[in-house]
Amino acid sequence: MQQNMIREPESEDAVCQELEKNFAAVYAKFKIHFYQEAFTIMQEREASLSTVEVFCVELIYALKSPTVNEFANFINISAPNAAYKVNSLLKKGYIKKVQSPVDKREYHLVVTEKYYKYYNLSTSYLSRVVRRIYQRFTDEQLKFISEVLQVMNEELMPESPSLKIKGGEA
Repeated sequence: MQQNMIREPESEDAVCQELEKNFAAVYAKFKIHFYQEAFTIMQEREASLSTVEVFCVELIYALKSPTVNEFANFINISAPNAAYKVNSLLKKGYIKKVQSPVDKREYHLVVTEKYYKYYNLSTSYLSRVVRRIYQRFTDEQLKFISEVLQVMNEELMPESPSLKIKGGEA
C-alpha cells in the first residue's frame, strides 16, 4: 500500500516536524494516563510489583507468549537475569508458563487474569479515545486513520515486532 507522492522538498522538514510533535503529544498522553492509573492502583494495594516488573509483564503481554529466551533476547539481558524476573512474576501470579503443544520442551510466558485485572489499564482508556474518534470523524476519515495505523504497525516500525491485531488487541 505504499504510495509515492510528489511533494515540495522544502516542505518535508516542516511537515515531518509537525507530525512528530503531534504524534509525540498523543503518545505522551497515553503514557501519562497509563502511569497515573498504575500509580493509583499501586497506592490502593500493596506495591506488589516493582516498576521493572510492571514493564516486564507489559512486555510479555505485548510479545504474545514469548519463551524466556525470546523475552531475554528482546530486552537484551542474560537468560539467568530473565529467569530471575520471570520467576518473580510467576511467584506473584502475574504470568504463568504454558507448555508448547508443538515442542514439549518449550514453555511460553502468558499473562494471567491477575495481570488483566490490575495492570492492563490502557485498554479502557484506548477504547474511550477510539469511541471519541468514531464520533468525531466521518466513515471515510475513519477508514484512512485505520489504514495509517495499520501501515505504521506492519511497515513503518521495523525495529519493533509487527503485532498482528487479534480481537481488538495489538
